[in-house]
Amino acid sequence: MSNVRAVTRLLRGQRSAIALIGISRVACGSLFGTAVAVYIGRRGSPFAVSLAYAAFSFGLFAFAPVWGAVADITGRRRAILVGTAVLSTLAVVPLTVRVSVPLEILCRGLFAVFTAGFQSVILTIVSETGGETGRGRSVGFYSSARSTGAISGRLFVGYLVGVLVPTGLYLLVVVLGLVAAVCTLRIRDPTPSSGATLTPRRLLSEVRGRLVPTGAKRTLFRRTGLGWLYVGIVLRNMTEKGFIAVVPVFLVSDVGLSNVAMGAVLAVSPAVRMVSMYGFGRLSDAVGRKKLIVGGLAGSGVQALVVVLALVPEGNLLRIGVSSAAFVVHAVTFSMLTVGTIAFVGDVAPVDRESELMGLRSTARGLGGVLGPLVVGVLATRFDYATAFVCISLLAFVAAGLVARTLVETISGR
Repeated sequence: MSNVRAVTRLLRGQRSAIALIGISRVACGSLFGTAVAVYIGRRGSPFAVSLAYAAFSFGLFAFAPVWGAVADITGRRRAILVGTAVLSTLAVVPLTVRVSVPLEILCRGLFAVFTAGFQSVILTIVSETGGETGRGRSVGFYSSARSTGAISGRLFVGYLVGVLVPTGLYLLVVVLGLVAAVCTLRIRDPTPSSGATLTPRRLLSEVRGRLVPTGAKRTLFRRTGLGWLYVGIVLRNMTEKGFIAVVPVFLVSDVGLSNVAMGAVLAVSPAVRMVSMYGFGRLSDAVGRKKLIVGGLAGSGVQALVVVLALVPEGNLLRIGVSSAAFVVHAVTFSMLTVGTIAFVGDVAPVDRESELMGLRSTARGLGGVLGPLVVGVLATRFDYATAFVCISLLAFVAAGLVARTLVETISGR
């Protein structure tokens, strides 16, 4: 009986640490990303705004497989978690002294380099903490905690960009990042440790294997549809990240919202995700992963179209309402896609390759996040933001159709 109580306390402590990490990390990232977009939007072109997000996405794209390889080779996921949390925070420090558009873009990219490692490892730990029967609920719990952090970051960013100088706001980002780093010290890693030695040759071989599917992985991709899911994620993220990269500026400059109202509108999505993430986590264990994934992919296209409709009403309140509706769509469909995808990868991945396949998900997201903002930036500079959103939405619908035809459901009888 005492052993049961000890295990229960351990699990509760793990869940508490995971929740605190999710809240503090995302609050830090939300503040940083939105502030960079707003500050660059005041001084630069739409393309400069999108370039900052592209730099962030490139960091995720290029380094997710590297960190995933390090985690799988060494098995030292907890050490990687702590190290990347600290290093991503240090990447913001130069902006507490001096601010310029090139430096903001550079620091945004460096922040992503270490965030890529953090994301791959924490998702693996969260997935394995839930086990086979509760993986969806575990992912949903962590994602709900992340949503709480996103609400805090986005609600306050509109106010903070108005009352703090840029160096002061970036200092606050550093403080939040350090809080998250301290929380990672409480995490217990439930995955097995390989104890293997990390060498440059083996690391290069592992990274190459993650980027170029061969052998058993190619068979896994073909048998489950996982490879096409990654393609769908790239296309969807071209829509999603192209939209997200510039939407704070669009809401202020084109829709006419104040900075505070813009922050409140951006906070709608994480507020809804607090409930929807956990709810879809439970639903994915009951109805399967594929329905959630396909709906989530298509929803990104719907969201981009809805936000354009905010230009139609004359009154400010109506414009706020339509803009908020777009982010309700975002919350629901993002929850569906995130929970469904992470649970699906956890279902089909061998445990010793799970960090690799989670990292490849981040790579796919990062690739879409590099290409999408650049496409939107060019279109918005040449035409306008609304035209860019309509054009980029088509890719999300293509992704939904592709995955609907190819993905193999992992929950039997669904």
